[in-house]
Amino acid sequence: MSEFSKADIERKITLEVGDKAPEFEALNQDGVKVALKDFIGKNVVLYFYPKDNTPGCTTEACEFSANYDQFIKNDTVIIGVSPDSVKSHVGFIAKQNLKHILLSDEDKEISKLYGVWQVKKNYGKEYLGIARSTFVIGKDGKIVKIYK
Repeated sequence: MSEFSKADIERKITLEVGDKAPEFEALNQDGVKVALKDFIGKNVVLYFYPKDNTPGCTTEACEFSANYDQFIKNDTVIIGVSPDSVKSHVGFIAKQNLKHILLSDEDKEISKLYGVWQVKKNYGKEYLGIARSTFVIGKDGKIVKIYK
């Protein structure tokens, strides 16, 4: 874990239901800056996933996309966030025919704001990565549900 600072590992943000969702701005799959404040007055499903085109992440993204019309009927925007590049998101969306927004969090700033950039273990090796999580944000910008 030499590429990560000890401060990054120890810095843990815990959000709770009722908290104001942290504001962010990032590039979407079209290279356009998107901010959480752009969606005030709508419900937002903000989900964090580790990597485009991996089995679990593909299943999750496709499930959200398959239910896209129902979310829209309920005045809800779906936003996926991962450390992948805009270019990667473009390919992922095309390959899977995804309908919702994907944001590039290459610097992991959004993931850190939401406390999902965490120490993970795989085959005995520790590393920093995304802890798959979903935040449901109400029309007022407050967190109404957290799934981890």
